[in-house]
Amino acid sequence: MKCLRIVRLAFCICVLLLAKDLFAGKATNEIQIQSVIIDGKQKPLPRRDKSMSLGSFPQNVSFDFGTGTNSTQAPFRIRYKLEGYENNWNVGGAWMYLAIRFYNESEDEISQTMFRVDGDSAGWNGSLKDSTLAHRRETVVVPPQASRVWVVISSAGPPDAVGIYVVANLVVSKSSAKLSPDLLIQSPFDNHRLDDESNYPTLSNWTRDGNSPSMAKIIKFGQDPEQKAFAVVDDSLTSHAEWHTAKESAPMVTPGEQLVVEWNEMYSIGIGGFRQASYQNLPTGTYHFHVVGLNDMGMPTGAEDVLTVVVPKIFWKTSWFWIGLLLAFLIIVGAGWRYVALQKMRREMLHLKNQQALETERLRIAHDIHDDLGARVTQISLLSAMSQSNSDFSEIARDNFEQISQMSRELVSALYQTVWAVNPENDNLDALGNYICQMVNQLCDRVQFRCRFHVADLSREIQVSSQIRHNISMAVKEAVHNVIKHAKASEVRINVEYAGNVLAVSVQDDGCGFQPADNIAGNGLGNIRRRMADIGGTCSIESCPGQGTTVRMYLTISSADKNLVK
Repeated sequence: MKCLRIVRLAFCICVLLLAKDLFAGKATNEIQIQSVIIDGKQKPLPRRDKSMSLGSFPQNVSFDFGTGTNSTQAPFRIRYKLEGYENNWNVGGAWMYLAIRFYNESEDEISQTMFRVDGDSAGWNGSLKDSTLAHRRETVVVPPQASRVWVVISSAGPPDAVGIYVVANLVVSKSSAKLSPDLLIQSPFDNHRLDDESNYPTLSNWTRDGNSPSMAKIIKFGQDPEQKAFAVVDDSLTSHAEWHTAKESAPMVTPGEQLVVEWNEMYSIGIGGFRQASYQNLPTGTYHFHVVGLNDMGMPTGAEDVLTVVVPKIFWKTSWFWIGLLLAFLIIVGAGWRYVALQKMRREMLHLKNQQALETERLRIAHDIHDDLGARVTQISLLSAMSQSNSDFSEIARDNFEQISQMSRELVSALYQTVWAVNPENDNLDALGNYICQMVNQLCDRVQFRCRFHVADLSREIQVSSQIRHNISMAVKEAVHNVIKHAKASEVRINVEYAGNVLAVSVQDDGCGFQPADNIAGNGLGNIRRRMADIGGTCSIESCPGQGTTVRMYLTISSADKNLVK
């Protein structure tokens, strides 16, 4: 039995939950968002997820809504809001009004001044008992030709305006400096007690009017004691109603007079027939479009529908665009760097190949000169020397052979120097230092001149070009020739050092010296400066009469010179 009771209880709970879901579904389905129109093109609504994208740059977006397919009763009023774009509810722009009308003696209307009301009043909370009145005070000037004045309370705004408009404590008086201004019109509820509205289908001096006058009512509001007031309760989408003062009892006025109109009011007004909401140029963002059904008092009935819409970011404002742009930039930079590196590598490889080919050709030329031309010149020198001792030749012929032998020896020395300069195996500092020593030693031996050398350890790993070697060796040779020919010295000192990427070569003598300012262009010193300048070096000359001369040559060996032969 106990188990049976538990089963019955569980069944009842399931039935109640199912009924709740059904009624909830029915209630919420009384109003539906039916379609979305984007820039004139209708877009189907999502079937499952109540969310959709409006696309980028939507210029005009319209939401169509109306009664649900399984609704038994449509909401009396509707309000909507695009959450995230606007803060206040839209009620459709409906309005009612209190008006002051002026007539002439022929009972023709001269003019009308309207004081509109729309939406909900400040003290409105959906109940006549609990809502509070708001006070208003307006002034109106009587126009020309007007002789009588009316007061009109009407719902004759837009045809589909619906809701309630309550007017109490109405007073129309002439503006005057008197303590008690002239009273023209006063609400009848301020002077009479009305127990039953049905006993007063028409009030003294007031008339119901409009194409549906039954909507003009006398209502009770407040709690203790209850008060009465004029009201228009409009629940028709095509009709209107109004209260106004009777023509025959309309008070007299004079053109130019100033009238003061005071009353208390409360209201809740909306549109019952609108079924579309439009928005222009929605910015990027996520929005929630709400449409809610209201009763005649402006209170939600529980009928509601919601649609989430998204205006995606412009692609250049999205994070993925900038990430992609950054990646593309990095790829382009990387590809460019790789291209430049490959091109540089190709150029270096091509240069290396050309350099290797050049070195091979230089080596071949050096070998050819040494093996072929050098051998022939040496043979000429030997034959010339042998001819000098031949007694069959005349003295003149032997002198000529001696000159030929001397010139051959000089030519062999020049060829040796050329072979040394061309041979790529000598493109290093060690070879340069050795050659300078040999060359100076040969020059001094010919004239029995004493020479001293101070050569620091020079590395073979430091490469120098043939142009540098040639110019430095020729500059040193020029300086030693000057010492031998002009210095009247007893010895010459050669100093070669390399430190801090700077090659320093000096040629020093103990001769007669000279004044550099007077003799700078002579004795081959200009050639020395020019040769050093051609390879990017410098030359300084230190001399003083009677104290000898020192020629100092400096050259900075660059990284290119260290590793590659020019």
